Amino acid sequence: QVQLVESGGGLVQPGGSLRLSCAASGSISRFYPMGWYRQASGKQRELVARIYRSGSTNYADSVKGRFTISSDNAKNTVWLQMNSLKPEDTAVYYCNYYTGVDYWGQGTQVTVSS
Repeated sequence: QVQLVESGGGLVQPGGSLRLSCAASGSISRFYPMGWYRQASGKQRELVARIYRSGSTNYADSVKGRFTISSDNAKNTVWLQMNSLKPEDTAVYYCNYYTGVDYWGQGTQVTVSS
């Protein structure tokens, strides 16, 4: 079994920063990527960023240059550093581990508002 536990969400003003963390436990393999998705109210869940075990990354166009994904493979932990936050970044953010099967965390709310 795989367990993903997110932390670090909250309320922040536009232009501010937050750092999300995801701790993975269970049957975690070094061969599969981890990532962050988000789902805003009334919208579909979308990919924000993904990191492969090689260290390569990909980002949604809307967050490029503002968000950075990183990981510590030894600790099975993934972070999402979010800078220059905008109101449209408001969403529930989910940690994801993909092996051909999607595993999800419980989600953490990020609200960007003045």
